[in-house]
Amino acid sequence: MRYFDDFAAGDRFTGGPLEVTSAEIMAYAERFDPQPFHLDPEAARETLFKGLAASGWHTAGLTMRMIVGSTAGLAGGYIGMGVDSINWPRPTRPGDVLRIEMEVIEARRSVKRPDQGVLKVTTTTLNQKDEVVQVMTANLLAPARPA
Repeated sequence: MRYFDDFAAGDRFTGGPLEVTSAEIMAYAERFDPQPFHLDPEAARETLFKGLAASGWHTAGLTMRMIVGSTAGLAGGYIGMGVDSINWPRPTRPGDVLRIEMEVIEARRSVKRPDQGVLKVTTTTLNQKDEVVQVMTANLLAPARPA
């Protein structure tokens, strides 16, 4: 496991792969984002997406799953302090095989709590064609190495 002290700006990590199925897209949509382009392949053809597409929030959840299993190995878990930005430049589709690339943008020790630091990380989610389906920049709380 890595502690705050083990990270520096420019460090890169990877995660995945994770395959996305139609059933998963529709199940997520049924519960959390019930729109035709997420729920019904036939109806989705008549929408902006021209076919079934995962909710952006589903893609974000899949990304989180890959972050947890990534090569970063953050001690104490991935505790989010906030998301600066999240973008979905193209939809996630059934059959996509996703992977992530993470880059530490900034590592700053907490002034109030020197036993912790904040990592600003940009995570790019790509499909099997190396097309970007999501870019997220978030701040993570990271414990410092125990004395």
